[in-house]
Amino acid sequence: MSEKVLMKGNEAFAEAAIRSGCRYYFGYPITPQNEIPEYMSRELPKVGGSFVQAESELAAISMAYGGAVAGGRVFVSSSSPGIALMQEGFSFLCSTEIPLVILNVSRGGPGVGGIQPGQADYYQATRGGGNGDYHLIVFAPSSIQEAVDMMEMAFRVAEEYRNPVMILADGLIGQMMEPVVLPNPIPDAVREGILKAKPWALTGTKEGRPHNVVKSLYLKPEELENRIMEMDLKYQKAKEQLVRYETNRLEEAEVVLVAYGSTARIAEEAMELLAEEGIQAGLIRPISLWPFPYEAFDKIPEKVKAVISVELSRGQMMDDVKIGSKGRFPVGLSSRVGGILITPPEIAADVKKVLGVER
Repeated sequence: MSEKVLMKGNEAFAEAAIRSGCRYYFGYPITPQNEIPEYMSRELPKVGGSFVQAESELAAISMAYGGAVAGGRVFVSSSSPGIALMQEGFSFLCSTEIPLVILNVSRGGPGVGGIQPGQADYYQATRGGGNGDYHLIVFAPSSIQEAVDMMEMAFRVAEEYRNPVMILADGLIGQMMEPVVLPNPIPDAVREGILKAKPWALTGTKEGRPHNVVKSLYLKPEELENRIMEMDLKYQKAKEQLVRYETNRLEEAEVVLVAYGSTARIAEEAMELLAEEGIQAGLIRPISLWPFPYEAFDKIPEKVKAVISVELSRGQMMDDVKIGSKGRFPVGLSSRVGGILITPPEIAADVKKVLGVER
């Protein structure tokens, strides 16, 4: 097994992308993910890759679109306002079924907001800001190691489903340092095989293949409807095969916390504080945000008195928590916003308030 190395989150994300076969990166600086383009600009040329700093996020996603259409393993990263500017490109990529891996190291908003961690991009990631019937596949790591392990999987899923995949991290994970075990680099022969496994790519016709066409314009309504229904079949398959989540202490719980990303780690500490006061709390940690793990909520015992969504937003995940709960339990919220991290004592206090107890 490889040795652990101490790395900053953003640099570990970038290294994991390179080792996963990424050779093309297009981006634009924005806090708190600036270490990613810096790292890529230094390290990608060493492995024969190409780094391009675009003049804007709009240009970056358009360049990435072109690189991915040509069959490359392409990676883009940004933070909340920058991701907002890329939404049109995401819609085009989904429409034309082009694989791409996106990393959002999210921060507070709305608008320019601040540069501290936030989770208020949940709607943006899971509902989408572009036009039309499409979905990004979205995964949310709670540690640097999980994000590193997730990277190669994200590329594989993007290529299998021919759909962009977003890794939704946050400023805390991007800026903190943790020991990580990095994956072994994908061999060049495997990378070349990945390209050959994309017969739809625009790679030229010198080897005698027919001309490929990539388009998202359908002037005949019947053709567009058929295209959308074909995409929907893929999304239904994703709902069956890509759901990821973890549960903790659900069996003995009287209250269940739901949290993703770095906030889930804070929620785990709150569970310990509550246990010291005689309150048994369980945890559901969604790892796939789209498709959302509604099935996890079926495992909640009937004796549970409340389900509480713990977020760095004003309840954006609560809609999905309520859908998953199916009206079986009251659903509450424990949150901080503006770039302020919620603390375990604050979560514990919110739990006791919802339960109406003083212990």
